[in-house]
Amino acid sequence: MEPIRRSDSEDLFEAVVSQDRVMRWLATGRAGSRSAAEAMCDDHVAHWARHGYGDFAVRDAATHAFLGRVGLRNRRQFGVDLGFALHPRAQGRGIARETGRACLDLAFRRLSLPAVFAFVLPDNAASIAVLRRLGAQEDGTVQSSGLHCLRFRFDPACAAAAEHTVDGGGADLHGVNMPELVPADGQHTLTAVSEGRPVASAGWLLRDMSFDGLPRRTAGLSGVVMHPTCRDQSIARTLISVTVEHARAAGAETMIALSPPDLVPLYTQLGWSGLSVPITFHQAGSARTLPMTTMIYELADLPHPTVGVDLRGLPF
Repeated sequence: MEPIRRSDSEDLFEAVVSQDRVMRWLATGRAGSRSAAEAMCDDHVAHWARHGYGDFAVRDAATHAFLGRVGLRNRRQFGVDLGFALHPRAQGRGIARETGRACLDLAFRRLSLPAVFAFVLPDNAASIAVLRRLGAQEDGTVQSSGLHCLRFRFDPACAAAAEHTVDGGGADLHGVNMPELVPADGQHTLTAVSEGRPVASAGWLLRDMSFDGLPRRTAGLSGVVMHPTCRDQSIARTLISVTVEHARAAGAETMIALSPPDLVPLYTQLGWSGLSVPITFHQAGSARTLPMTTMIYELADLPHPTVGVDLRGLPF
């Protein structure tokens, strides 16, 4: 398993995009063109650049034949989901289960994500069986990519318990260079550890704020710090991406970050957008307006404020 590259587009077309038996279970529901495979690869590469994790190209360890793709996808409305698409010759051999387990290990042991989801069409019995063997629990139904889907949820405890149902061996991950994210017990803080030393951290503060006069459960992203030697790496992107998922799991509907100007491009790349309305906080019994740039990330498809935001307390 290696992060998908743009050069994998022809393999992806032959193994996945051109296969009706594979694509019938995906969003388009039908085989596509080489240009569709190229666009898919570009999307996967961009996702890796934004979040530091994503979809992998799956190859046979002995022959190096391309078998399909599997990975973790961060979607604003739902969070992080596990998805896989394998060539018919790779189906029924336990490959989806083996590579899915590798992705869950990455999600929970390396990234410390609070949950991973999966979305599957109700008639896709083979994929449903794989998800259940990996420890997924049914979690209702949703509209995903315009399709009525069953939603499954993985959490760290269920995924760990399911390890005993997976045969020996395992998929090898190549080209993945990311820190281990470690949550602090009893605190809303994540620390990135690389080569045994902490190199970055981020936290969040959950609070009921006021958006245009209406209450909204909001998480303020705070304490994003990086060791000087790591400023050119993608650690900050991964750290912020995973912190957002912890805030989502805690019930946040919206994320807010008070950003210095030099970090605005980083937040923008991650899908955040700037607020132009006044941001009010309270100190010493008086209301004041924040002078810093405020970035926002919506988790619940709620409207952006048009009048103002009241932090209902001190800045975070």
